[in-house]
Amino acid sequence: MGCIYRRRKKLADGRTVETGPYWIKYYRNGRPLCESTESEKESEAKRILRLREGDIERGVAITPRVGRVRVEELIQDLITEYRTNGRRSLREVERRCRKHLLPFFGGRRAASVTTADVRRFIEARQKVQASNGEINRELAALKRAYSLAIHGGTLLTKPYIPMLEEDNVREGFFERDQFELVRNHLPPDLQPVVTFAYITGWRTNSEILPLQWRQVDFESGTVRLDPGATKNKEGRLFPFKIDTELVAVLEGQKLKAEKLMRDHGTICPWVFHRDGVQIKSYYGSWRKACKEAALPGRIPHDFRRTAVRNLEQAGVSRSVAMKLTGHKTEAIYRRYAIVSESDLSEAVTKLQRLKELKAKPQTVTATVTSAH
Repeated sequence: MGCIYRRRKKLADGRTVETGPYWIKYYRNGRPLCESTESEKESEAKRILRLREGDIERGVAITPRVGRVRVEELIQDLITEYRTNGRRSLREVERRCRKHLLPFFGGRRAASVTTADVRRFIEARQKVQASNGEINRELAALKRAYSLAIHGGTLLTKPYIPMLEEDNVREGFFERDQFELVRNHLPPDLQPVVTFAYITGWRTNSEILPLQWRQVDFESGTVRLDPGATKNKEGRLFPFKIDTELVAVLEGQKLKAEKLMRDHGTICPWVFHRDGVQIKSYYGSWRKACKEAALPGRIPHDFRRTAVRNLEQAGVSRSVAMKLTGHKTEAIYRRYAIVSESDLSEAVTKLQRLKELKAKPQTVTATVTSAH
């Protein structure tokens, strides 16, 4: 049976008085556990004691730190989980936590964060023009941190974390002349990267930039992604020997790697590199090139939509196209099959031709049978 109590303090006149917040004492497996309620109300102390005893009865993991753990500890546990599982989004989660979550929630006891606090965070982010998609990624990280704490017995409950509606269906794609215009404004070491992305539709950061020569087979004319290296964890193969432009890109990169080995003795395992060093980011150069090409706001992921559209226009069957681009579901693939204004105009032109054909008078050919 547990109890509540307050610590005693001896006054100068010799009297002893109870002071400070109430503490609770309860037992788990015969072991006494003491915890501060952070409240000077007796009713609140009794309520917390009943909760702890009820949780123990149900077999919920309880420690004296329950209720005292801070948000930054939850965030640190989240980052550790990402790091130990080798998640590719680790750096992005670290950035979101460092720049946005910790400045707002840092120093708070995790158990004291309410849904109202979360809504105030959303409001603060919206005031600085953060998109709903950005805010949702930050909220997802916070929600995951609370879930890990509950699974680990650090917390008993988590606040309701509302998510915002977002329109994440982008419609950007490149016409051939637009692609070439942007490519021409990029540094020479980045031009092969965007050409590869334009043709294959593969994801730039996670699939193209980490590509190594062991994944390129010139004899069979294929480039492959290992199982587990893609977003859907499935392997992928792209035959390139038919595409002369893709052949030129890969052969050009191979010549650069051989020259590095010949001139400097440097063995470069990366297909795309800067003087033998893997390219990890090129957003600064990309934004500058798009601005100079009068196409601001374009993103490298637009090449993925472009490749899907090109495959659709070429008449490639959807099941084969999905294998080439790595779309696991047809629903997602259809979102990428962007239709342009020129596509619509071409469709109407075909419709008009059909109407004209139907409107032409039919020529009736009479067959005269000669009587003998």
